[in-house]
Amino acid sequence: MSLDYLVELKDITCRETIGKKDKPVIVMFYGPSCPHCQQMDSYFEPYSKKFKDKVVFAKINVLENPSVVGKYGIMGTPTFKFFCDGHPVQELVGVIYPTLLKKHIEDALQQIPECIKTLLGLTQVSQDMLSER
Repeated sequence: MSLDYLVELKDITCRETIGKKDKPVIVMFYGPSCPHCQQMDSYFEPYSKKFKDKVVFAKINVLENPSVVGKYGIMGTPTFKFFCDGHPVQELVGVIYPTLLKKHIEDALQQIPECIKTLLGLTQVSQDMLSER
């Protein structure tokens, strides 16, 4: 996959992408022979292009990347996970209406930046506490 708006992740590159602090990250966990994944991909890819400046979109093949699948408890495909600063904050599993996926992406754009601010604030508070010692 060579799209500049949709990243194919591997076990080895996952942490770096999911841990981004400047943008929310939405990951589609999929199986290559999963018909429901193929169906949802026909919506996920256009949404990744539409929202590319605001959200990082990524895909992970569950058959090739068992470590990430185990870490995040993926039990079925497709699974969409929304991340804030490397932490999963929302999940959708299975075939869903495309408008519902779009709505969740738009909601993430409103909620996740607040999460990032909170996490950055907590990081600053933690650093302040350490410097007082």
